[in-house]
Amino acid sequence: MMRHPVLLTLCLGAVALVSGCGGTSDADVKRAVKSVNVIDETNLNDVMLTVADPAEAVTYFQRATTEQPDRIDLRRGLARSLVRAKRPTEAIVLWGQIIASPEGTSDDRVEFADTLIRTGDWKRAEAELNKVPPTHETYERYRLEAMVADSNKNWAKADSFYEIAAGLTTRPANVLNNWGYSKLNRRDFAGAEKLFNEALTHDETLFTAKNNLVMARAGQRKYDMPIVRMNQSERAMLLYTAALSAIKQGDVTIGKGLLRDAIETHPQHFEEASRALAALEAGGQG
Repeated sequence: MMRHPVLLTLCLGAVALVSGCGGTSDADVKRAVKSVNVIDETNLNDVMLTVADPAEAVTYFQRATTEQPDRIDLRRGLARSLVRAKRPTEAIVLWGQIIASPEGTSDDRVEFADTLIRTGDWKRAEAELNKVPPTHETYERYRLEAMVADSNKNWAKADSFYEIAAGLTTRPANVLNNWGYSKLNRRDFAGAEKLFNEALTHDETLFTAKNNLVMARAGQRKYDMPIVRMNQSERAMLLYTAALSAIKQGDVTIGKGLLRDAIETHPQHFEEASRALAALEAGGQG
């Protein structure tokens, strides 16, 4: 089992301290050990939910919930681990049990809705979000509300929820990217371009936002590369995206030029771009 050196030192130190006290009973020692073990376990639970291998985390929480079935925090851990392990259907059963229990919270219901969305059950997710009190104003809640509004093509509501969600987090890059993608689907290319650029000011490493930005610009027939930080491989991929967008819009000659640039730019052999260019040249297009 995983243990952190600092926590182990704290455990040993606490036990030594209690054991060294005059007149200390065995019960006192056991309570002390139990208290530091709770600290250790809490830390381990957090590690399992964030950096551990998802399958390993599922196994850990399955064992823990079997040993302590009344611990709702462990059941939450199992549900979240199942989602991380891309097993949302199993997680749905657990979330349903959690929100039905006296210890269930609004945060639990929001996570339940998130898991339902991952399985494509948008209607049920919307129904669960409608049960969340209006006073529960969190980033996750409004992020999901925006996605549900998007699925219903209620653009005004989606824009409102995306804006609220972006204001409720210090790391809005992902939700701004989602909002931009929503605008992209509506063919509001200029609006999408603005949001992708804003997302990249918060996280310049977010490649999906870079790729989406290229598509938004291509929708306006702007095929030159945006001024964002990118490595050589990313530049090749973005040129490829621009090329495909140009070809799709009938700008075949421009697309062929962009494919050549992508092939020359990529640090290794760029199979997809090479195959697309060969197909175009064989067809005599452009």
